[in-house]
Amino acid sequence: MNRLMERYLKTDALPTLFCPGCGNGIVQNAAIAAVDRLGMRQDIACVSGIGCSSWIPCYFAMDVMHTTHGRALAFATGLKLARPEKEVLVFTGDGDCMAIGGNHLLHACRRNIDMCVIMVNNYIYGMTGGQKSPATPYGLTTKTSPWGSYDEPLQGAELAMDLGATYAARWTTAHPAQLSKSIEAGIKHKGFAFIEVISQCPTQSGKELYGTRDAAKIVQYFKENSWSYKHGVKPPEGKIVVGVLRHDNDKGEFTEKMLEKQKAVQSSRSRKKGGEGQ
Repeated sequence: MNRLMERYLKTDALPTLFCPGCGNGIVQNAAIAAVDRLGMRQDIACVSGIGCSSWIPCYFAMDVMHTTHGRALAFATGLKLARPEKEVLVFTGDGDCMAIGGNHLLHACRRNIDMCVIMVNNYIYGMTGGQKSPATPYGLTTKTSPWGSYDEPLQGAELAMDLGATYAARWTTAHPAQLSKSIEAGIKHKGFAFIEVISQCPTQSGKELYGTRDAAKIVQYFKENSWSYKHGVKPPEGKIVVGVLRHDNDKGEFTEKMLEKQKAVQSSRSRKKGGEGQ
C-alpha cells in the first residue's frame, strides 16, 4: 500500500469487499489524492448509499455516513443544510443514483446545493447479482433482461446538466489523474458538482458488455474508445465522451440563499420587536 492511502484508510477494515479488477479502487485513490491536495481532510464529510461503489468511502478514516438505498443525496442535503461549512462528498452508483435515487438527484441538481457527487457507472447492479440499471446499454443481456435490454440508457452527466447541475464531468477508470483533478475542482466548486466515472465490473457485466472479464483489457478499451469533449463538436458514434462538460459559477448556491433568507427574516423580526418596544 502506498503511504498516501495508508494515511487515509482504516487499515484494520482491509481488505475491501471489491472484486478483483473492480474500478472502485481507482476511484478511491483518485478521491483521496484530491482531498490530500486540498488539505481539507477535517472539513470534508462523505456520504454514500447502497451498492458496490457506495462502499468506497467506508474505508476512509474520515467522517462518513453510509446510508440507505437511493437516499445518499437526501442525507447529504440534510447534512449540508445542518452544517453548511462542511464540504460534502457523495459516492453513489448508476442504480443507486438514477433509479431509486432519481428523485433526490433531480432536486439536488435543481437546487444547486453545494456538494460534489461521484457516480460510478458500471452499467449494471453489480452487488445484487447483475440486474440491468438505468444506464445499461441498449441490447445488453443481464439477469433481468435475458433477451437484451430494450430501454434507452440514461447518460448520467448529461442528465445532471439537464436537471441543473452547474459542474458536470465524465471520466473513465483509464483517466485516474484527470478524474482526481476533476474531483478536486468539484469539491472547490460552489454549487452542485456531478462527476460520472465509467468503470468496469468484470464479475457481472464484463463478458456480456466487453467480451472479456479481464479488467486490464476493459480499461484499455476505455482508453482507446474515449473522446475528449469539445464544445459544439458532435462526438464520433460509439465513443465515450470524457472531460468537463459544464463549469458554471454564475448560478446562486442553495445553502447561501437559505442563510441569506434566514438573516433577512431575523432582521425583520428584530426591527418589528424594536418598533413594538418604543
